Amino acid sequence: MPIPLLRAAELRAIEVEHAGATPPLMERAGRAAAEFVQSRFGTGRVLICAGPGNNGGDGFVLARELARAGRQVCVHFVGDAARLPPDAAAAYQSCRTTRADFCSEVPAGDFSLVVDALFGIGLARPITGDLAALIERINAYGGPVLALDIPSGLDGDSGRVLGTAVRATHTLSFIGGKPGLYTLQGPDHCGDIHVDGLGPTLEGHSGALLSTADFRGGLRPRPRNCHKGTHGSLAVIGGAPGMSGAALLAARSGLQLGAGRVFVGLLEVLAVDPIQPELMLRTPDEALAQATAIVAGPGMGDSVAATELVRRVASADFPLLLDADALNQLAAHPVLAARVRHRQAPTLITPHPAEAARLLGIATDDVQANRVDAALTLARRFKAHVALKGCGTVVATPNGQWRVNASGNPGLASAGSGDVLSGIGGALLAQGWPASAALCGAVHIHGLAADLLVANGDGPIGIAASELIPAARSILNRLIAADA
Repeated sequence: MPIPLLRAAELRAIEVEHAGATPPLMERAGRAAAEFVQSRFGTGRVLICAGPGNNGGDGFVLARELARAGRQVCVHFVGDAARLPPDAAAAYQSCRTTRADFCSEVPAGDFSLVVDALFGIGLARPITGDLAALIERINAYGGPVLALDIPSGLDGDSGRVLGTAVRATHTLSFIGGKPGLYTLQGPDHCGDIHVDGLGPTLEGHSGALLSTADFRGGLRPRPRNCHKGTHGSLAVIGGAPGMSGAALLAARSGLQLGAGRVFVGLLEVLAVDPIQPELMLRTPDEALAQATAIVAGPGMGDSVAATELVRRVASADFPLLLDADALNQLAAHPVLAARVRHRQAPTLITPHPAEAARLLGIATDDVQANRVDAALTLARRFKAHVALKGCGTVVATPNGQWRVNASGNPGLASAGSGDVLSGIGGALLAQGWPASAALCGAVHIHGLAADLLVANGDGPIGIAASELIPAARSILNRLIAADA
């Protein structure tokens, strides 16, 4: 079952709804953390750094349970007990009845584990001063660090670091995951992420971690009685002079990910692709005449001809994926944007943050400050399925559903990687996958391809985009075989 991802407002509503639960959510969280620690982190001394709010309360319950189990526990509390919220105050008092040792400074000596229970999802300002120094001490610790709910200093909605943030080796997230754990700077601070639902039933929430469940309907073995026409015809439109490589990368990935035929409508005249001679190089008009799905934009450039091509593909009555220079055309020409918005056939767009900023008319930093909202806004504005690329690509649909993808690694940060992604998406569209499944599948498979290369010792440094294509083909076939 997909892991639900909840933003702060949704979590607050759940906490209010379960305010009278027995046992309270804080008790459940602390006990779940104690079970997690006992099962994974040996028998040595534990340091728990507890903050002035409810995250600190989770830490007090954890300390109490560990102390009752006979563990040696040191609690470094950085707040004022008289100002704790009610549940956290009760947890503090119950913890003080145990053998847990409360210390005003971080004690010397070795620990088998350091627990970060300083700040949870309620943090709204940058961490500075003594608290920032404490986080730096935690980060300098060479052993395992467990963050409760979210690493302190990380924004749970966006993945932004607020001043400084704990770099955990493990994060135990409560009720559901948080998008900030999986996107932007989150993955560099969370380590291995584990989610404990604590009991509340989650229904009607629009966000989740992207998984194969989001595209399982497309993972069907091919019938033996098939031919190339069975699997659709993909047209890749782009490749201005000096930039034909981008279109060829997209086309090669489209072919190797299963499109029956791939036509490459190049603005630069080429006779053949010597690497992939199966591709049919045509003029854009000829390619469009054969298509059942289109990828437009890779290497298209900025010209009158490019503008006209985007106008034409926007009128197509079959699935269309727009990337790269096609997106810049939409940003520069409101009439084109309106034409895309009023399409009846499915539209997919795959911007990186700078392209998304141009489409939204805002700064790139503003896109990155709230990647989920930026993706959802684009989906509504263009009535399109959106993949906002980056660390933790966000996929959003016109009906308000959103996913964050956790597959992939820094090897994807190379020239042409996005062109390969667009080709994968185009191949799945050409084979008849629904728009949402095609985009989710393309994003997840693209990331898994990079993970496969790293697992084989071929990255992440130096992965070339073309290497992703056979790896992605292997991943798709493995997923189909596993699901058969």
